[in-house]
Amino acid sequence: MRAGDSLRVVYSQLSADPNSLANLDQDLPNLSQDMVPISSLPQEWLWCETWCSMESLERAKTVDLCNNPLTKEPKLDKAKRLLPEWTKYDARAADFLAKRRQTVTREAHENEKELKHDTRGV
Repeated sequence: MRAGDSLRVVYSQLSADPNSLANLDQDLPNLSQDMVPISSLPQEWLWCETWCSMESLERAKTVDLCNNPLTKEPKLDKAKRLLPEWTKYDARAADFLAKRRQTVTREAHENEKELKHDTRGV
């Protein structure tokens, strides 16, 4: 069996149990490692505050905003604290969404006016 097929079989078994989905990112490779060769990436590829040092954060290529059972800090708060650029990106995303909502609302009103105008002529 090929690696992808093996992983799909294990995933299918895990996903049948709703309780197992919480740790799928850990369970899938752990349960598959005897069937599929799995190698670990260097720590900088997946930095998590729970098991990585703050000194290594600046070298991180990706940051996992994992839940820390000791602090129970919300992920958005953690992102703002650990990643200074997050606030800027979050503000840009909020601005984009606000403009998009305005556009959608304006277009809906215009379409409503057109429909009223069209039905008067019928």
